[in-house]
Amino acid sequence: MSVNCLLRYTIRLKRKHVAAHFVPQRYLSGAEAVNALRPFYFAVHPDFFGQHPREREVNENSLKRLNGYLDNLQKPGSRSLQPMKLTFYVRDTKDSKDEQPDLLSAGFRSVSFTLQTNDVLSTVMNVLRSCSLPVEHMKGLKGSSETAKGAPGAGVPFYRPIRWDKSYYSFTGFRDPEQELQQARRVEPTLSLWLRKNEPEATKKYSASLPRREELNRLKEELCHRFHLSDIRWQRSWGVAHRCSQVQSLSRLSQQNPEALINLQGHDVVFADQSGMNASGHIMLGTMDVHHQWTKLFEQLPSYRALQQQTDWLKERISLLVGGTQVVHKERLGPVQLIADHYSTLSTFHKSLLTGPLRLHPRSLQGLTMLLENDRSNPSLHEMGHFLIPTNCDPPKLQVFLQSHAPEARLRTQRRKQLQAEEESMLKLCLQTLSLRSLSKEPSVSSSQMIMCCQRLVEQPSPLLQGLHLCVSHFFSVMQDGNLCVPWDWKS
Repeated sequence: MSVNCLLRYTIRLKRKHVAAHFVPQRYLSGAEAVNALRPFYFAVHPDFFGQHPREREVNENSLKRLNGYLDNLQKPGSRSLQPMKLTFYVRDTKDSKDEQPDLLSAGFRSVSFTLQTNDVLSTVMNVLRSCSLPVEHMKGLKGSSETAKGAPGAGVPFYRPIRWDKSYYSFTGFRDPEQELQQARRVEPTLSLWLRKNEPEATKKYSASLPRREELNRLKEELCHRFHLSDIRWQRSWGVAHRCSQVQSLSRLSQQNPEALINLQGHDVVFADQSGMNASGHIMLGTMDVHHQWTKLFEQLPSYRALQQQTDWLKERISLLVGGTQVVHKERLGPVQLIADHYSTLSTFHKSLLTGPLRLHPRSLQGLTMLLENDRSNPSLHEMGHFLIPTNCDPPKLQVFLQSHAPEARLRTQRRKQLQAEEESMLKLCLQTLSLRSLSKEPSVSSSQMIMCCQRLVEQPSPLLQGLHLCVSHFFSVMQDGNLCVPWDWKS
């Protein structure tokens, strides 16, 4: 046997050996992953947290990030992903393990874990084990090499409504969320009836929360004045007690190590799920992190500012290449993006534009905005007038899209600004007419829905709302601090 033949034979043997050990561990089809995660989806699905808006919002955002992580793992040629920290509120279900010492009285518990796996199978196992859910059904499950060959379903987006057959609920005895939602809508009370029943409870809870509210405002003003902060805000709709404890923690750090907070001058501080600087240049303090991690972040702020300057420069260069369109990042239209990830996205898009420069007048698209998305394949136009552009977009294709959709984008942008102005005007009128202490809305409530709700509240004022904090949502609820949630389409 010649040397060349021996080498070819050895290489073939090695390939077979690698394939035999590698494929089953790495590849798992999209359908298999969804099936394996069913106990998890059933335990954390937002539909089951209708009476707990904060937990519902946390699960909703964490699911989006998890599904994006799984989608990226299935893309051809996917590289190692950045570690991702997730928090879920997990319901007590029949699939949960018996030992759950941290189970809350509301019937669910908080679980936080970090994803740093590079394959779908390991990620699914990590999620199930972190949530104390059974993994016995995974023992006989082997990954399919069809994923690597582009099998159908391998690239199916994960984030979609879970609608199982009615027989599933009949067989398992679990509750059907769609049926519960329909029943809730049928028995949904009128606004006046609900207020008469729940206003005393809201007033009592609000009165009990006053000391914490005053302490929260005092600490905020003290920290902002002492360290020249622009503002202190929160990523989630946490309660007053939760917010107060977070600000108290930052206040203690400022007393123990005041030099550490000097670099915060001029910044917005946002208490969030993770620490770092976001795409808007705000300083995020992870609520699960300790003082040491916050201090380390403060020490790195000079390098973050340098990266922010480079990010602004890239945005200016891109704007010149795309006819004056401004690249923006709307956190309400997607997950929170760190400044490093934002810079990487801008850099990739800028390089793709340089491969085939667009023939656009520098100011032909001035006044329009675009959002860059790594997981998008085709450009589209958002209902609010933003261009949604893939990071790796073909320049000629992008030019045709921008020019053909620019008139409609201007109309939608103008409509959005009109709605925002009208919404702001209605908010002021509603606050004054109803004598509310505050009026807000959930991110999922649109401007047109908020306007309609405020108009009806002004036309049918209720004296029971005087002096209360009101949040327009999709359901009725009295929050722990006495804040009221009412659906935007409440019944008269």
